[in-house]
Amino acid sequence: MKRHYFVSDDLDDLEHVEEELERDGLVSPQIHVLSRDDAGVAQRPHLHEVEAVIRSDLVRSMKRGAIAGIIGAPSVLLLAYFLGLAEEYTWTPFIFLSIVVLSFSTWEGGLFGIQVPHYQFKQFEQDLAGGKHIFFVDVEGKQKEILDRVVSNHPRLAYNGQAKGSVGWFVKAHQAFRHVKKPLA
Repeated sequence: MKRHYFVSDDLDDLEHVEEELERDGLVSPQIHVLSRDDAGVAQRPHLHEVEAVIRSDLVRSMKRGAIAGIIGAPSVLLLAYFLGLAEEYTWTPFIFLSIVVLSFSTWEGGLFGIQVPHYQFKQFEQDLAGGKHIFFVDVEGKQKEILDRVVSNHPRLAYNGQAKGSVGWFVKAHQAFRHVKKPLA
């Protein structure tokens, strides 16, 4: 899927765009609004705001921390082996220490990532600070025609580039989960 970004200063217009896209066949997990006006987005039931976890670089930073931990954990075991500490004290404390190194590195990566805006959203910091809203849509194939047609009816919506979007199976799974969750609520 390709993610298409748009900038607007009108949440009501964005709500109409989202309603039109959903009416024409796109599903809500494909459509999101990134804004610093959380209250304004929450007042509009058809707008789907970006979840807090996705706003930050949490997931990406945790992966980086885990990679550091994957390097650090075997290093602890190798150090214990080459220094002969495993024969003297058994392997148990070193195995636990390697687990702690992996866990701590992942956790530290997450702490760093939660403080930093998502790498794909850094380019919009100036627009967000200026009170604008970022509207993005993940489309595949023929859906691009639907997006172009709907967007052409909304002149206040400014195109601001594209990037790699969500994976298609993830969007479908998210939509299926929403259908299962709805009767349970």
